Amino acid sequence: MTRVRSVTRRLKPALYRSALVCVLTMGCGSGQQSAAPEAVAPAPAAAGAIVAGPGEQLVPVPTAESNREILRVNLDNVEFRPADPSNDLGVQTAVIEGDPAKPGYYLVINRFPPGVMSRPHFHRDERHVLVIKGQWYTGEGEAFTPEKTVPLKAGDYMRHAAGRFHYDGALEEETVVAISGYGPSSTTVFDGGARFGRSR
Repeated sequence: MTRVRSVTRRLKPALYRSALVCVLTMGCGSGQQSAAPEAVAPAPAAAGAIVAGPGEQLVPVPTAESNREILRVNLDNVEFRPADPSNDLGVQTAVIEGDPAKPGYYLVINRFPPGVMSRPHFHRDERHVLVIKGQWYTGEGEAFTPEKTVPLKAGDYMRHAAGRFHYDGALEEETVVAISGYGPSSTTVFDGGARFGRSR
């Protein structure tokens, strides 16, 4: 019995490391499993480079390519386009980084005119929202009830969990929000109708 306990104590750290590597290679809990990488001989590390220890794996930052330039964007010079060409309520969007329709990181700016909101919908990817201007009114669920929304002011943050119905937008004033995520993204409206509607 003592020998079994001793072996178990020695195995626990190794099991924990194996579980951590498993979680990282599965996309940090995204539910999508990656194909196992082919065995490749490791390249020699450059001087001063960070090297993974036994049982560890380094996770690259998606935008860490050495040939990328610093990007500065002045929103006064950004080209906004209709967020939904089939809807004439005036919601506009500008793609700042990436492409929501393609795999990888994206950042868009959405501009809601007064009295217009998105209707109950969900996205297949998790999205992160920062309010830039105005009051952004946010609601959850399948019923469109603008009078029950929770306001967020400029500087406030909200996370849209993948697959959760929500709706949001402007009431009395124009509202501008920055939305980021990892595509490909999609929008599914609860009743299959228009993506945007009047909140007033």
